Amino acid sequence: MITEATIADIPALCELLAELFAQESDFQPNRTKQGAGLRLILENPPYGKIFVTRRTGAVVGMVNLLHTLSLHNGGRALVIEDMIVRRDSRGRGIATALLSHAIEYARSIRAVQITLFTDTTNLRAIKLYQKMGFACSAASPMRQSLRKLSVPKLVGSAAHITGGYFCAFN
Repeated sequence: MITEATIADIPALCELLAELFAQESDFQPNRTKQGAGLRLILENPPYGKIFVTRRTGAVVGMVNLLHTLSLHNGGRALVIEDMIVRRDSRGRGIATALLSHAIEYARSIRAVQITLFTDTTNLRAIKLYQKMGFACSAASPMRQSLRKLSVPKLVGSAAHITGGYFCAFN
């Protein structure tokens, strides 16, 4: 069953993110930073939504959706920044269910676009995303790390997003 994450889920979400970031080339697990980011999203609904799936009560998968805008498409948009299913729970359709739920959520808020980021080496994920209607983009994201980053309060539902491999769903 897919539900919205809660503050109580943060430790389990940090475990999932540690697994995700261990397989990505651009990121390193840091429970303090990731926990703070998760808390910001969960305590500030205009930032986004985090959906989880559970098996026997334990969180085994998550998808993190950040709210933003698409000037190109003239409306609300979502960014799937993180999606992960625990290694021992893969191959059961959980990622497909989470992604389907994310797409339905996007439709329910009348978003005009979903963008996601994934490592170029994560061929299994790329295959799933393409199967679900996502297409690779010619755009190439770039990132600048700001050492003394302070997280601004957002006005409305716009968010500053950075990430890795760029694909879009229209």
